Amino acid sequence: MAFVQLVDCKTRRYDEMNRLMDQWLELTEGKRTATHSVIGRDRSNSDHYVEIIEFPSYEEAKKNSDLPETNRVFEEMVALCDGMPTFTDLEVLRDEQLNKATALRFFEEIAEGGDLDLMDELFAGDYRDHDIAKEEESVVGCAAMKEDVAAWRAAFDFTFAVHDQVAEGDRVVNRWTWRGTHHGDFLGIAPTGRQVEMEGVTIYRFREGRIQEGWWIFDMLRLLRMLGAVRL
Repeated sequence: MAFVQLVDCKTRRYDEMNRLMDQWLELTEGKRTATHSVIGRDRSNSDHYVEIIEFPSYEEAKKNSDLPETNRVFEEMVALCDGMPTFTDLEVLRDEQLNKATALRFFEEIAEGGDLDLMDELFAGDYRDHDIAKEEESVVGCAAMKEDVAAWRAAFDFTFAVHDQVAEGDRVVNRWTWRGTHHGDFLGIAPTGRQVEMEGVTIYRFREGRIQEGWWIFDMLRLLRMLGAVRL
């Protein structure tokens, strides 16, 4: 289970504290077990700071605390603070990346499930799509994207297996495997009945909870080879 530690401190010497954190990162390269760190300043008290540090588990956090570099930097950190920092140890009970859930709904409910009307809820009206299979640089709007999904569904009976999702800021990266049976016209290729598959990555950029932009990268050449349209 993931583990989070909150470090609460007050200091009027944040610039020095920031340099100290940079020093700790350099000294613990290849040793630290912390996976994510966020530092925030209290808007109502500019001397009040909270650092949120994420670890894979409590045990990994203990390993991090036991590093000599961590102990030394902590001693210097205390000297910069107005009083002793406080620590709160939290076992993570619920961790939801909401944009990841929205992205997954596209693959499961729209592309695979066929609920094209759901796109009006999940995608921005001026959504922009970038697809390596298209000659145009981008396709704009939900209506055009609905037509695109409908065309794929008319050509293949397919499923998506989303293996990994990584969220950072306003973007979600999805790594997937697509598998289908060719039962309709596709790029001028008559139905072959062949079982086909390809690997790909889709990156979505979100704005105000909706998908604003997307980039599709996938092995189109492999798909065409499996359909017998290309021989290499």
